[in-house]
Amino acid sequence: MSPRPFRAVTVAAAVLAALAAFAAPGSSAAEPSAEPGPAPAAAPGPPVLDVNFPDPDIVRAGGTYHAYATNGAGKNIQHATSTDLASWSLDADDVLPRLGDWAAPDQGLVWAPEVFDNGAGFTMHYTARDRASDKQCIGVALAATPEGPFEPAGRGPLVCPERQGGAIDASSYTEGGQRYMLWKNDGNCCSTDTWLYVQPMNADGTVVRGRPTPLIRQDRAWEGNVIEAPTLVKRNGRYVLLYSASFYDGNRYKTGYAVADRLTGPYTKVADPLLSTDTFGGAVRGPGGQDVVTGPDGRDRILFHGWSADRSRRAMYATGIGWAGGRPVVEGSKVLYQAENAVVNNARIRDAAGAHDGGAVGHIDYANSYVEFSVFAPAAGHRTLSVRYANGSLAGSAPVTSSHLLTVGGKAAGRVDYPFTGWEKWATVDQRVRLDAGWNTVRLARGTYYAELDSIEIT
Repeated sequence: MSPRPFRAVTVAAAVLAALAAFAAPGSSAAEPSAEPGPAPAAAPGPPVLDVNFPDPDIVRAGGTYHAYATNGAGKNIQHATSTDLASWSLDADDVLPRLGDWAAPDQGLVWAPEVFDNGAGFTMHYTARDRASDKQCIGVALAATPEGPFEPAGRGPLVCPERQGGAIDASSYTEGGQRYMLWKNDGNCCSTDTWLYVQPMNADGTVVRGRPTPLIRQDRAWEGNVIEAPTLVKRNGRYVLLYSASFYDGNRYKTGYAVADRLTGPYTKVADPLLSTDTFGGAVRGPGGQDVVTGPDGRDRILFHGWSADRSRRAMYATGIGWAGGRPVVEGSKVLYQAENAVVNNARIRDAAGAHDGGAVGHIDYANSYVEFSVFAPAAGHRTLSVRYANGSLAGSAPVTSSHLLTVGGKAAGRVDYPFTGWEKWATVDQRVRLDAGWNTVRLARGTYYAELDSIEIT
């Protein structure tokens, strides 16, 4: 290989960098966590409910899961039931047949329900158009059972910050006996910032208390001018705030997340979307409006909507989600691992034009040279390993294919071949690997000729 500039790194520093990839800012590296029991990998296939069912919210009552969705099929709020999160029956009735008197009778503006068990029955938060302010605002309704019908409660909207564009997309979170509401100010209606807030409320969700605490706003290029649809969960001692972003009406809609050590933050966003049309390889278009629920097998699922190919409907999808040190990893959605954040042995991290984040690992030239990634799988099964590399190797003056030896979990798993690209010209090759549930090591070691590594993706 020709000499090239590099950023030297010790093995110890690389280990710390790899662990830090899954550690919250200011905290020690998280211990690897394993999901209970291996199960087949389950990437999103066809929708689990292939009708227009946007912004799904899921609540479990006994052995039945109840899903609620934005208006459709002549209903203010749609409702479906399942016992396994895979097969769903759509309810013929409107579970919110009447809006609060404060709301304009416009079914097309009834959005994003949230339902929870309040201990004495069930509470629904919903979005509708406030007559007084002409803004979208959040109302509340109550029912004895999750099947409804839900009846409006209160004389006016529950949350309606007119100067911030109104409020939409309520969700709830409970901790230490205190219930909280998360919501979004609808600033994108009025060319202002969109913030996600958290605010205490009473046990049945009919009264908000105190002042709302702002958590995050739109500040990444991929988010466009809006973030919305908050979902808050706590896993491995860390708060994970999932949200949707960008324009909902097409492939640009995405799901991101931010993490914090305290309920009220500060929250730190990850750089790239968790779910997008691209991370699903086009299999799901514009994934968003997500909710997280534990399945009957004890494993978490994430449910969300995505557009049909003809863009006639937003169907409901479901797939597995696991937690790598408190950070989400979703079945079937690509997870990117940077080579410069892996464990690097007898090789060099260098600045690299065209590489992700401008860094790559080169000089993997010796018998004991390798790059080892720690990757997480929500469930055991076969995955696609995509390796982004550059190969400028020559035999004499002839371009040649190079290779790395692959091990997974310390066991030999074959060889990854890299067709010639030229140095600084990045390409991707795919290979099938089998991962165990939880943490796995994927090592790429010196094989034949030479290659540099930018990153790997696991799908």
